[in-house]
Amino acid sequence: MQDGVPAFHGVRSPTAEQLQTLLDQIIQRIMKALTRHGALIEEEGMTFLADMEADTALAPLQSAACTYRIALGPRAGQKVLMLKTLSTQSTQQPQSSQAYCANAHGFSLHASVRCAMNQRGKLEHLCRYIIRPAIAEERLARNKDGQVVLMLKTPYRDGTTHIVMSPLEFMQRLAALVPRPRRNLIRFHGVLAPNAKLRFEIIPGNKQNKSRELCTVRNKFS
Repeated sequence: MQDGVPAFHGVRSPTAEQLQTLLDQIIQRIMKALTRHGALIEEEGMTFLADMEADTALAPLQSAACTYRIALGPRAGQKVLMLKTLSTQSTQQPQSSQAYCANAHGFSLHASVRCAMNQRGKLEHLCRYIIRPAIAEERLARNKDGQVVLMLKTPYRDGTTHIVMSPLEFMQRLAALVPRPRRNLIRFHGVLAPNAKLRFEIIPGNKQNKSRELCTVRNKFS
């Protein structure tokens, strides 16, 4: 706070050890939350996936999509076809590109993006990335057999550059991306959280909106 007004202050970039410690804490909290909700079972120091009943029709599709398998149709249970056109060595990223990133147990934490208040172009690029659609149409095509070919934006480490699916398999993967009703896709934390006390002091225009809401409420009860 400066003269009663909230202000942001720049801090030093996190170290690799700090990022790894933070990622470990995030993993522990996620595992505890999944266990508390019955998605995981802990027995004798081992963690297992719980055999949960599918509460929605999308559950089998989402489960299959997580393992790159096909949920429905004649090839149900099989893995989707992947085309590897690059060698494993050529897909290895240089060490410099991994700065401010941490990986552990299948989880990743990315903290290398920083945007100053005067970098409007960079801010726009970041916002476009956050609200981007699930699939870019320019990377989709149909081959001569009528199959859907998805070109990956970044090749996998094993050299995979394309994924080939039948139209039915492609629709299954799209359906798996449909969020559940009344679920927020973007969540805010800290001072930007919905119930944060300083949120109305930081978000532009929120003070006026809050004053209007208070006036409306008073008029209703007057």
